[in-house]
Amino acid sequence: MSRVLVLRPQPAAEATAGRARALGLEPVVAPLFIVRPLAWRPPEGRFDALVLTSANALRHGGLASHEPYRHLPCYAVGEATAEAARAAGIEDVRVGRSDGAALARWMAADGIERAFHPCGADHVPLATARLDVVDVPVYAAEPVDTLPGAAEQALRAGDALALLHSPRAAALFARLAAPHAPRTRIAAISPAALAAAGPGWAEAAAAARPRDDALLELAVKLCQIAATR
Repeated sequence: MSRVLVLRPQPAAEATAGRARALGLEPVVAPLFIVRPLAWRPPEGRFDALVLTSANALRHGGLASHEPYRHLPCYAVGEATAEAARAAGIEDVRVGRSDGAALARWMAADGIERAFHPCGADHVPLATARLDVVDVPVYAAEPVDTLPGAAEQALRAGDALALLHSPRAAALFARLAAPHAPRTRIAAISPAALAAAGPGWAEAAAAARPRDDALLELAVKLCQIAATR
């Protein structure tokens, strides 16, 4: 049982699928969200830093055309987002290995007082007592109404492990896949995503770290365990 459902939006879904294949897994790509750009205006005032929690802000926000932001220190969640920032011409990119909350603590410790956060319409605010973060939605991830056909087929077969990359994806998958839950195994990227999926699954576990590579490591382990049963 090495089939894994990759439910995150494109193009991140293909990146995860490639990593999964390299680990001997069989990915089934079936995104639950379609990402589209939003109209936005640059916020007023000066900023000490740019914070990026998703490469989608660069793909869909058009930040490369906004010269002032390219010269700010850029704090990015994960290497994939950092690579996208460098490709957009951002000069000083600092990579966080955890999540947005950890990134906010790092910025505050570095003395950053005000940061610009181009983000998704559905996002977690990052501001803290020591850090003012201006969140500006520049893209939206629109949920699908029904399970993609590839996902439905895999769930009916009962031999696929669903990869849940966010609490929002977990909640949506739980709603769309409810009839299949008793026979479906899930692997979540974080305890928060696992909690959002709710109970009733055949098997459920959270990755040791909120990163794609850690989620895939968990998927390999769960698939190996399932193969011995």
